[in-house]
Amino acid sequence: MATILEIKNLYKNYESLEVLKSVNFILQEKEVVCLIGSSGSGKSTLLRCVNLLEWPDSGEIIVNGQNILTRGFNINQHRAHVGMVFQQFNLFDHLSVLQNCTIAQVKVLKRSKEEACDKAVYYLSKVGLQQFINQPAKKLSGGQKQRVAIARALCMDPKIMLFDEPTSSLDPEMVGEVLSIMKQLAADGLTMLVVTHEMGFARDVASRVVFMDEGILAEEGKPKELFTKPKSERLKSFLAYTS
Repeated sequence: MATILEIKNLYKNYESLEVLKSVNFILQEKEVVCLIGSSGSGKSTLLRCVNLLEWPDSGEIIVNGQNILTRGFNINQHRAHVGMVFQQFNLFDHLSVLQNCTIAQVKVLKRSKEEACDKAVYYLSKVGLQQFINQPAKKLSGGQKQRVAIARALCMDPKIMLFDEPTSSLDPEMVGEVLSIMKQLAADGLTMLVVTHEMGFARDVASRVVFMDEGILAEEGKPKELFTKPKSERLKSFLAYTS
């Protein structure tokens, strides 16, 4: 299986606060890796570094064999192929669902409007929202907005999908509809790196789970091993609290 993402000796500080400390990590093609850990452990910062929404202080981030931190690297081209789904949806509320899913395709990938619409309708159907394509995004529920955000990211044909706590802003009854879409994407073989507090999703769907603590990758393994036989007291404590 091909390595799609490799992180080497990554550090990120916010002034005197060390957020990431010598992080080393590999993501293989078609893997689903869940990052778990307490708030402030560095999970979201690591994800944002992969998409260059945050710039690391040192280290390497290698995507498809290329270090994206090298001088002159085309950041926009990189982001076009690394999908990101945020906690807060980040939709254009004044635009229709369809427009939200076509605008980046046309502007960034230079697709024709017809091709972009075809792609958008395909992925909106995949997330069960084809009947809402002409609705303004602001009229959707939170769960529907997050599904549009997923469809929008998929329209860019990403090599990796990054999910930053995609259910944390949703009402409990809406969490299931988003997780079910993510489970289907995993079954389809999409490469995914997911920051989540949904331990059930991590247990059932992840190929591998990584526990982050105070800026380091403290423990990792297959879900069954990590959840049933945690090695460290810190992870035991975390799992006891979240179960």
